[in-house]
Amino acid sequence: MKFTKMHGAGNDFVILNNMDGSMDGYDFSAIAKKLCAHRTSIGADGMMVVVPAQGDADFRMVFYNADGSLGEMCGNGARCIVRYGYEMGLSGEVQKIETTAGIVTGWRIDKRLYRIRLNDPSIVDLDREAEVDGKTYLCGYMELGNPGLPHAIVILEDFDKMDERALFDLGEKLRWHKAFPKGANVTFCYVTEENHVLARTFERGVEDFTLACGTGCGCTASVLALKGLVSGKNTSITMPGGELFVSLEKGGVGTCDLYLTGPTNIVAQGEVLDEDLEF
Repeated sequence: MKFTKMHGAGNDFVILNNMDGSMDGYDFSAIAKKLCAHRTSIGADGMMVVVPAQGDADFRMVFYNADGSLGEMCGNGARCIVRYGYEMGLSGEVQKIETTAGIVTGWRIDKRLYRIRLNDPSIVDLDREAEVDGKTYLCGYMELGNPGLPHAIVILEDFDKMDERALFDLGEKLRWHKAFPKGANVTFCYVTEENHVLARTFERGVEDFTLACGTGCGCTASVLALKGLVSGKNTSITMPGGELFVSLEKGGVGTCDLYLTGPTNIVAQGEVLDEDLEF
């Protein structure tokens, strides 16, 4: 089984190509859980399977989290898959990708820099409360696409100076909080200077902090823009894995035309030879 390993700002993925249907019938959930394991396999935050589009698109991206669960969408994964599609001759410099959450359009800017238009928010709640250990946190809650990918945005000054274990515990408790019935990706953030944000995301399905989260960046910029804390025009968001840029338009009660731009990296291509993995 051939694979490609990519990452976008440190958010890493294993990609499998099933455009020819040769892997139809495979248990991709089990395969994702196996291949994403860091010590015993390739290691990744998630796995993407490229399959033929069901409608008017270049191809379809099926995303699996590291725990094997099916994900609605992934922003950095989509940026990587846009480059993958271009490099593999599946599409041109502008392409449409089907995802579970809806159509994502992508653009090649240069060899490594790619932009996508994220799914429009289907739910926007700027003032959702979640109590953890007797303290109430005011969260901006958004779901991108339909069915929506859930994100809780927590403005927490100097979260980066907190004890690592304490921050992990808070992220984990908020990720499973009853205020978020679907569970949520939890992004801690604060504005460090004009139109620049520091952020870090605890991702569901990975159940840990990742080096970057594309949809988390999109939701962070949206919530902060709606609160008047950033402009939303090429807002810079620094995550542990690198810098991503978000541009958006405000409209109605939410945001629209939400664009995510950042780097991609093709790490490796090869063949899975794992003797413990049955197909």
